[in-house]
Amino acid sequence: MMEATSNPVPDPACQSRPCPLQAALAARPSIENYDPFCRVALSLFRFIGAAYATGASDCWEAAYRFADEAPGIADSPLLVARAAALVRILRSGRPCELCFMPPSCRRLSKDEAELMRLLAVARSEQPGELGSVVCQFVGSGNEDAATRAVNALACC
Repeated sequence: MMEATSNPVPDPACQSRPCPLQAALAARPSIENYDPFCRVALSLFRFIGAAYATGASDCWEAAYRFADEAPGIADSPLLVARAAALVRILRSGRPCELCFMPPSCRRLSKDEAELMRLLAVARSEQPGELGSVVCQFVGSGNEDAATRAVNALACC
């Protein structure tokens, strides 16, 4: 007895549309869009996020080691402390955990993209704009603390 096999014929309309997953990945920001300081800060956020997620002290050690080895960083312990303070403030005012990608990932999660936006605005020294960006990301209650933490990190 012969089995009927079906050879699906691709629908030409489907072939002309881009894959939704590929389109979504292409639209996500990449770390190459940011300056070296922001890339260092992003890596620190990721190590700190991993430390909170796993409870492993190795993640804190990796953050300090990474900051020590980063070029152009004069006070690496202070930089790690300021990045950790910002993450801590953001975690306390959110109903869900922050989403961090692994340190080697070239793409950014939505939360990471927002953190990079906060840092870029703080570094551009436009206080009015920073306040509105912080309010969108943090929500009510932690705006002042988050603004101070972002400004302190941006000044490192």
